[in-house]
Amino acid sequence: MEKNMLNATKHITTVPFSGLINWSVQYLNDSKIAFNKAYPMMRIGEFLKRNKTTIVIQEEVEYKRVTIKIRNGGVVPRDVVMGRNIGTKKQFKVKEGQFIISKIDARNGAMGIIPEELDGAVVTPDFLTYDIDTTKVNPQYLVLVCTTKRFIEFCQSCSSGTTNRQRINETQFLSIKIPIPSLEKQNKFVEEYNRQILSALNSKKQIAIKYNDINTLIFNDLDIVTSKETILRRLSTVPFSSLDRWDISYLQNNFKFKAKYKTVTFKECISHFMKSPDGKTLRIKTYKSPSEYFHYIGMENIEKVTGQLIDVPLIKGSQIKSQTVIIPKGYFIYGKLRPYLNKYWYNDTNLDDIVGSSELFVFKINDNICTHFFKFVLGSNIVQEQIANLTSGARMPRINEETFMNIQIPVPPIEIQQNIISKVNTITNDISKLKKDASQKCAKALTDFESKIFE
Repeated sequence: MEKNMLNATKHITTVPFSGLINWSVQYLNDSKIAFNKAYPMMRIGEFLKRNKTTIVIQEEVEYKRVTIKIRNGGVVPRDVVMGRNIGTKKQFKVKEGQFIISKIDARNGAMGIIPEELDGAVVTPDFLTYDIDTTKVNPQYLVLVCTTKRFIEFCQSCSSGTTNRQRINETQFLSIKIPIPSLEKQNKFVEEYNRQILSALNSKKQIAIKYNDINTLIFNDLDIVTSKETILRRLSTVPFSSLDRWDISYLQNNFKFKAKYKTVTFKECISHFMKSPDGKTLRIKTYKSPSEYFHYIGMENIEKVTGQLIDVPLIKGSQIKSQTVIIPKGYFIYGKLRPYLNKYWYNDTNLDDIVGSSELFVFKINDNICTHFFKFVLGSNIVQEQIANLTSGARMPRINEETFMNIQIPVPPIEIQQNIISKVNTITNDISKLKKDASQKCAKALTDFESKIFE
């Protein structure tokens, strides 16, 4: 017994009273992140100073808003909106080069540096912004440390609140000690990381080229010839009552195409629009089932152009505040808000509890059209060029049902559709390999960085 007690004391550690930020056992245990002790340790609060530049939102002024992607995805524009459409009138103004962290999503690695294009943007109090002492730390080095897996796990232990609304404790966050090598060494670590990431970016460029190859293949195999009338050859009139928009491209509706095969409208392609096969509406009030869990797809969960999902979070009905639509198996969705982003998806999963934002069209196509052929055409410039001319709304452009139903596509015989599918699948297989390659390179870059700062 005495021997066991003696062994146990070897693992007892002491914490100076003056160094205590939080009394919880979890905090005291989790705060011991296994950083590399070869470098001096410094509290984050020693080189970050909170910036609280407030701004009162004006009704008739336009504002840029910010969002932060999780897992070191970067700080990106959320939207540009008029002040009258912003609910919280007291916000914070950010500037280029600041460190920003999402209180809610810090536990998911939502941190980063304000880029040049977002200088002067506004954020709500749910974001914390800091000026960085660049004489002590390289900003990118800081972001890399703060978005490592082990650091994020610690942030999770520093967050409190209900599930999906947990907020990081700022005092605890600023008290964390991280290794701070010399600026020269920090710069070297960042350069090595960027060199590896550059290789991953080259793979991503190849992916973009491959997607363009798909579009070219579809145009060629359907023998599509396009024309854009750039000059008004004669005076034409448009009834005032018919005007939705005033811009020239809309009035001219100048995208025209001819195809070898019969051209039909979406209305002729779709068998069920926003309805199930038995005629029931797909709209659902998920908030009336507050305890039930749903797989939810919002506009932010769909990757633009590719027809791929980023993720399908599982959330409670009580957390979905707006109206939703059911997305049955075998149905397509298309984002009607900002349709130029070309957000679409086909539900080929086995999930029967998927619901989506009310900003999505949900529909099923006729059996005489191959599902994947329609999917490829839906993502092509054949559709996008028409949408570009017909979308209404200046700041929050949308495509309405009537316009969507009148979009035209060529539909060849089934055997031609299948031939196109086969060719496109070859390209998409190449894309999958390139995506895997890029993902592996990004992971290796981060792993190599972590090996330098963790034990």
